[in-house]
Parts: sequence; C-alpha cells; structure tokens
Amino acid sequence: MAVSVRPSHASTVFGLCEDSKCMSDPLIKAALAAREHAHAPFSGFKVGAALATESGRIFTGCNIENATYGLTICAERVAVFKAISEGARDLRRVAVATDREIPSPPCGACRQILWEFCGDAELILVNLQGNSESLRLSDIFPRPFDASLL
Repeated sequence: MAVSVRPSHASTVFGLCEDSKCMSDPLIKAALAAREHAHAPFSGFKVGAALATESGRIFTGCNIENATYGLTICAERVAVFKAISEGARDLRRVAVATDREIPSPPCGACRQILWEFCGDAELILVNLQGNSESLRLSDIFPRPFDASLL
C-alpha cells in the first residue's frame, strides 16, 4: 500500500530572523511573553504559545507542569483551549517559543489538538536568540487523524 505524503509548504527555513523582522510580529511577541509565565520547576523547559484568529485576535498559553507529570499541560494546548473556551473558531496561525538553540516543534499530543482546531495552520517556531522557522502543520504532521476519518 502506497502512502501519500503532502509536499512541504515551508515558507522560511530555520535561521535568524531577517533584521529581527519576525521578532516584531505580534504573534511571536505574544508567544515569547507567554513563555515567561510558564511553570516548569521539574524540567526547566519553558514554552510559550500564541494563536491568532483570522481577524488577528491572539490567545496565549504557557506550559504548566505538575509533580505527577501526567497532569502537565503544554503551552499549545492551553492556548487552544483558551481560544475555544472564549468562542474562537477561526484559528489560522500558531507561534511556539522556547529557549533551546533549535526552536522546538509541538509534541505529538499538541500536534493532534492543533490540527483539529487550527487545520493546516501556519506554524512559527522561535527561540530567544531570534532563530525561527515558519512552516505548515502538515509539514510536521503529515497523516493526521481527524473527523474525516470517523
């Protein structure tokens, strides 16, 4: 059985933001600011996420760790759940901010939630040093499970 993989739609390859242009993007600024509120006493891995609706409304989230680990929630899911709980349904862009040398993509659980609520949205990965990568969710989640498979 042949598997069809979607072509890459990456618009920016990993690298430094040109003239810090992307660092002035309100979505990226919001993700970086949300990261400051992360509660990560166990891993030390602070993550901030921001989602933008089609109209430009922004929702943020940060990771919140728990001593049991299983009850920890990622920044991306916090942002999605906040947006949905406030009535947003047209989520179009996602930014994820970390302090790692190479900007980190969402975990598998977050990829599933992002796909379900954002579709093939633009995904911007950024770190504190200004490194960024812009791609589509389908680039990191080529065969998602969604309602079309039910």
